[in-house]
Amino acid sequence: MDQIKFTSIALSDELKRAVADMGYDEATLIQSQSIPLILEGHDIIGRSQTGSGKTAAFGLPAIEMLDMDLPPKTVQVLVLCPTRELAMQGSNEIKKFAKYTKGINVVPIYGGEHIGVQLRSLRQGCQIVVGTPGRVMDHMRRKTLNLENVKMVVLDEADEMLNMGFVEDIETILSETPEDRQTVLFSATMPASVMAITKKFQKSPKIVEIDQKQKTVSTTEQYFFNTPRGQKTAALRRLLEYYKPSSSIIFCNTKLMVDELILELKKFGYHAQGLHGDMRQSARTQVMNQFKIGLFDILVATDVAARGIDVDDIKIVFNYDLPMDDEYYVHRIGRTGRAGKVGKAFTLIQGNRQLAQLRNTMRYTKCEIVQKPLPTLAELKDREMSELHGEISAFMSGNDYARYLSSVEKLMGEEYTAADIAAAMIAMAVKKEVQADDIPENFNDFALKEEAFGRQRRSTGRPGQKSLSPLIKRTYNDENMTGVRISIGRRDRITPNHILGAAAGETGLPGKVFGAINIQDTYTIIDVPKEHKKTVVQKLNKSKINGKVITAQ
Repeated sequence: MDQIKFTSIALSDELKRAVADMGYDEATLIQSQSIPLILEGHDIIGRSQTGSGKTAAFGLPAIEMLDMDLPPKTVQVLVLCPTRELAMQGSNEIKKFAKYTKGINVVPIYGGEHIGVQLRSLRQGCQIVVGTPGRVMDHMRRKTLNLENVKMVVLDEADEMLNMGFVEDIETILSETPEDRQTVLFSATMPASVMAITKKFQKSPKIVEIDQKQKTVSTTEQYFFNTPRGQKTAALRRLLEYYKPSSSIIFCNTKLMVDELILELKKFGYHAQGLHGDMRQSARTQVMNQFKIGLFDILVATDVAARGIDVDDIKIVFNYDLPMDDEYYVHRIGRTGRAGKVGKAFTLIQGNRQLAQLRNTMRYTKCEIVQKPLPTLAELKDREMSELHGEISAFMSGNDYARYLSSVEKLMGEEYTAADIAAAMIAMAVKKEVQADDIPENFNDFALKEEAFGRQRRSTGRPGQKSLSPLIKRTYNDENMTGVRISIGRRDRITPNHILGAAAGETGLPGKVFGAINIQDTYTIIDVPKEHKKTVVQKLNKSKINGKVITAQ
């Protein structure tokens, strides 16, 4: 099905006017397919990536289908979202759609806000509630949210809600709504847990799946950088210094890594703030508001926290850690290259194992992620000088500096040349010396090439052949890491944070020494330094993760 114009969809004139005010003319693919089916009363399973317009896909028909003859305090639509940020974002969007439709009230309810504020809003009455499962359950227990007249339930970002452990809450909430309600589910991925919800609570759902040829936006330039082991933060600093983005987001896989990276960046004078699930909701809101108005230029975030980030002009997205899931890569880089602007996505990798992971991401997204060399210290200095030359040239072309020539002539009388004086002034004007680090100067000479590396490694130890140099071994392979298998997995509702927290907490080792965490259905593999494997196994064996006794080997 092709995209259609909003004017051709069976929506009220008030809704069409609101949509036009927001600058929308043509519906996206997910909107074009979902809205007519929802208006016909069908249950929906919608699969589409972030930024595809899912809020309008369910928000517009939800408003259209409200029964305005019911008492104004009757809740008719319930939208469940995984995070506070998404609940706020969804609520604000639906309010914009409803601005010309009289008598419509939309109330967001979520944790982190004083419940008294929400109680007053619910008492005043609303037709649409947008909330997180935990706070919706809280209001249900308090008898302050009545769902017996709900006509439609929307599960937005269903996979993320289930990953966060909300499955029981969702089942309880759905069980408290009328059986003849309409259930609309949107999800970026369709794991078994999501399918179980659809089988239990939906009636003959229509499937809407957007199979786009390229899952990432064409206005985003995507690159990856190979980084020396133990020098990833130094590599990140080089990229920040070289490209100087006015706004950027750095993604990490764990809350611990977010906190550690912020400390490191602040140590070198960067204005960085963090966003992750352990922060108080008021603090998260404050951080996002400050980021939006430009009070700081670097946001370090986890994937779950980033679902609610809605900032249009992000210059560069950095994948400090490779995402645990290919779909997360799509979500991450969807933060840049918006509204027709060109953005950049930089991914930091270490060695061939991570290069193989990145190849899988390329196949999934059907796009090319191009390798770039890290900027050298000499290139950083050249870039600094080039920027200064540009500033001087611009000043000379637009300002009168003739009255300062006498000062130059006076200095020249002291046996300095004009070139000497100009060089000294430039040296004084340069903002700072480029910060040295431990990245080998010839690091980029050893280009990361899977096939070449494989041939070179296989030749090691043969008569007459030289073995790999220590530099190449340390830089391009994972020989100093090994896997520890832990008897707990996705079926136990485990996240990387659980695994990393247990490994670091039980062993006393810093979180940054651990490598990739690969969670399967019934087990998990965590990469650890070889010299620490025995300790990790001993400490984790018979310990508890998320309340379950595990074995490690």
